[in-house]
Amino acid sequence: MTQTQITWIEGTVIDDEVHMSIVEISQATRAPEELIMSWVSEGVLSPAGSSPEDWRFSGDSLKRAKTAAHLTHDLELNTPGVALALDLLDEITRLRNQLLRTNLG
Repeated sequence: MTQTQITWIEGTVIDDEVHMSIVEISQATRAPEELIMSWVSEGVLSPAGSSPEDWRFSGDSLKRAKTAAHLTHDLELNTPGVALALDLLDEITRLRNQLLRTNLG
């Protein structure tokens, strides 16, 4: 008798032009609105709008918020730690892209 292992992968394609409210991004990331607000105050996310009721988050913000949620839940990082980790991940991406351009150019 053989056992079969099934892996469930869930993904969402989000257009960069999509603008989500704080409630929608909270639901998409499974992070409380208060945590989203702390990410905004720490500079992790930069929504358009002047107040939480008016904030609109782009598709890029959703990707960043999902990463922030994983860092918060999986690694138990606090908000400043999440901000630092995301800055470092952005820098790694920038350096990799620069290296690729240098090697291809």
